[in-house]
Amino acid sequence: MKSDATTEMAFFVLLAKLGSLSATARELGITPPAVSKRLALMEQRLGVRLLNRSTRRISLTGDGESYLQQARQILDDIRAMEESLASGSAEPKGLLRVNATLGFGRTVIAPLLSQFALRHPQLEVQLQLTDSPINLVEQAYDLGIRFGDLPDTRLSARRIMSNRRFLCASPAYLQAHGTPQTPDDLARHRCIVHRQNDDAYGIWRLSRGRATHTVKVRGTVASNDGDVVLGWALDGHGILLRSEWDLARYLDSGRLRVVLEDYALAPADLYAYYPSRHQLPAKVRAFINFLIEQLQPDSANTGK
Repeated sequence: MKSDATTEMAFFVLLAKLGSLSATARELGITPPAVSKRLALMEQRLGVRLLNRSTRRISLTGDGESYLQQARQILDDIRAMEESLASGSAEPKGLLRVNATLGFGRTVIAPLLSQFALRHPQLEVQLQLTDSPINLVEQAYDLGIRFGDLPDTRLSARRIMSNRRFLCASPAYLQAHGTPQTPDDLARHRCIVHRQNDDAYGIWRLSRGRATHTVKVRGTVASNDGDVVLGWALDGHGILLRSEWDLARYLDSGRLRVVLEDYALAPADLYAYYPSRHQLPAKVRAFINFLIEQLQPDSANTGK
């Protein structure tokens, strides 16, 4: 049975969702042997086994899990593209409710939302700033804007921009206390802790190759405010873990320097997340596209 790539992906996503050959056959209106043959042809073409089969159930192999994850993402992207084209001429209107973090929401999202509202006079906007994750559905928000891991994996999301994290310190601090050469050296340095939500206090994880180093750091200053800890790093209080969005201007000017640059930290990519990807309102889609347009890597960096 011959099919194009997107049809194959949709077939496999359905099969994984229903969990059986017979249920998939009923859904597609074909026989179970036809489903089995179609799957076998897919595996033959790809050169990998996607499913483990038994008389009663099926289960995904490691390659099957990888294929399923990427197929879902590709199909979602295609759907989003088609929806965007279909509603591209629709003028955003009605109430747009947005939630964002305090600092980044105030300095970046609020001005962008102002520009967006001026472009679309039929739109009414509300912006709520909170550092703690919220339930978008229960509180009736159209979308939330957050750095780092999404607070609820059941939500749909679109990445607005990539955003790496670095360890940095002021030249004065490094001159006085030396530059760490390995992650273990951090335990002997003054580190500035940024307390965020439920993150483990003072635990930093650095990776190089396949090795991950977990370090418990300490220092004399800590805060839950990103601007505060950044100011303390500039004042020479110690080593800080912060994102490139916040650090770029200070790294370029030399007021802060990256340390342990051969090690990677978990990124803090910026996401727009929302309750549903299907039939996304024109106002939401238009604002997400506007954010992506404005927050490109060459845009001016502003504190988070």
